[in-house]
Order: sequence, then C-alpha cells, then structure tokens
Amino acid sequence: MIRVAVIDGQGGGIGSMVVKGLREEFGDDVEILALGTNSAATTAMMKARANKGATGENAIVWNTDKVDVVVGPLSIILANGMLGELTPKMAEAVSSSSAKKILLPINQEGVEVIGIEREPLPHLVAKVVESIKALRNAEVA
Repeated sequence: MIRVAVIDGQGGGIGSMVVKGLREEFGDDVEILALGTNSAATTAMMKARANKGATGENAIVWNTDKVDVVVGPLSIILANGMLGELTPKMAEAVSSSSAKKILLPINQEGVEVIGIEREPLPHLVAKVVESIKALRNAEVA
C-alpha cells in the first residue's frame, strides 16, 4: 500500500481537496497522513478522510521521510511559506525527504515557476491523483 503525506496550512482547503481526490480514486487502498502546519488544516484534512493526522513542525519533520509520496502546494519547500506558517526546518525536511514530492504550483508566495500553465485547483488535484496512480501501478508491477 502506498503511503501519502498531504501537507497544508492555513485553513487546509488545498490539502482537503487532495485528500478527497485520493480517497475517491483509491478508497482504502492508500494510506493518507494529514500533516498540518496548524490544527485547522489538520482537522480539515481529517474531515476529508485522511487515515491519520498530526500538526506542527515536529510532526512534519518526523513524518516526511516515512512516506512514499509528499503532496502539497509549492510553498511546502519554501522557508517561511504560507505567511510564515511553514518554518525553515519544515521546508528543509520536505525538500530533503527521500519521498517523491508532488507539488501544486499555486502562486501564493510570489514564486512563479516558468513553463507551468495556470490551472484551476480541481484540475491540479486530478493531476496529483493521476501521478500517484502511476506510482502505485509501477509499485504493483
């Protein structure tokens, strides 16, 4: 079974959409760990049916190398991202993790990734699900 950490902050809206999309596609065939920079984000992802949830810097640092995939907005690899909710230690843990990182190119931090088309969040979540589906299929083969 593939293990996915979904990291989000603020209200957890992006993470909730990702958890919901993964749950709809894979049912219980994927383990989803909701990692929030704050309790509101973790709670929102848990309501979207993540298997487990944890909050804060230590939870993110501790768990990012214990999963197969880390999913979240681009800001999870940016020190002081999410209006300062994402600490430099969190960003380092995510970017240094051996897990595959699937990042949503949402421009909230003044960082623009050239060559990426702007798309609505639901389209980006569908691409996240497809990417994890391909990983799972490669793991099974």
